[in-house]
Amino acid sequence: MTRLLEIRDNIKVLFSKYDVFIIPVLKFLLALIMLIMLNGRLGYMSKLGNPGIVIIVSLACSFLPTGAILLFGALFSMGHVFALSPEVAIVVGFIFLLIYLLYLRFTPGESLCVVITPMLFVFHVPYVIPVVMGLIGGPASALSVVCGVIIYFTLHVVTQNAANVSGDLSDIMGQIRLIIDSLLGNKQMLVLCVAFAIVTIAVFIIRRLPIEHCWMIAMISGAVLCMVITLIGGLVTNAGFSILGIIFGCILSVGVGKVIEFFKFCVDYTRTERVQFEDDEYYYYVKAVPKMNVSAPEVKVKNINRSRERRPIRPSRPDPAPMDTAEMDTTELDSSYFGDTTELDE
Repeated sequence: MTRLLEIRDNIKVLFSKYDVFIIPVLKFLLALIMLIMLNGRLGYMSKLGNPGIVIIVSLACSFLPTGAILLFGALFSMGHVFALSPEVAIVVGFIFLLIYLLYLRFTPGESLCVVITPMLFVFHVPYVIPVVMGLIGGPASALSVVCGVIIYFTLHVVTQNAANVSGDLSDIMGQIRLIIDSLLGNKQMLVLCVAFAIVTIAVFIIRRLPIEHCWMIAMISGAVLCMVITLIGGLVTNAGFSILGIIFGCILSVGVGKVIEFFKFCVDYTRTERVQFEDDEYYYYVKAVPKMNVSAPEVKVKNINRSRERRPIRPSRPDPAPMDTAEMDTTELDSSYFGDTTELDE
């Protein structure tokens, strides 16, 4: 566990140090994958499938706010649908406009949720998003999840009825009615909208409770609740869900939630403390749960300068033995002691 905490702290330090470069790269990859999926599943306007256009738009999204990814995704979708049928493009544009107004009013900062939800449907794991948004978002995140579900099924209905709405301009109202009826009568969309909204709010409420292991209880409860509601709704409405897909998606949602908990809410319940204090008006009962952190090891760096030349140390000459000046007879001193003074006299 200590090793995992060290890896987590290193990742956080790395991200905080190079976030200027990491965030644009992640936004570029997300926009690139989204546009490739749209061109692959729709593909009615061949010009939008040009790799140069896709890369340029993805690069633009990497430097713009995250809402730009949702905007370019809507524009690409509208372009493909317009190439299929201008009348259907009007219906799709009206639906996108309603979603944008709801998104802008209640959850303006969760554009990534609206973008990622349809992408998870393509990978057949949409059951991850309500549990994740319940853990990291709020009650209004249920609206973002529902908007993502509606966007996916809107484009899915267009692709299913492409043969019926293209090339025939004699019955415009019939084409529009076909798209609207197919969308409103889609039982899978209705069941998933209800299930995802309930799960998102339930996970948010449970993970906010003052109980131990609240995040783990919230993600497991959300996965089970999503499984139960989807299966019961599928049986009642005969929507035709895949049971194995639901089970796998709910299990995967718990795994993803556990990873998010490790990075955002990793606490040590074994060292829980309860504190009680008071002031003039209130008594306070506080439950303190410490986070699981690893202290950084102290690294001592010793600088050694090898460029300086090492000078040899000369041995010090021993001091002469002290002499008693009172007993010293200067007449007995040899002239060699003082040196030859004749040269000085000359």
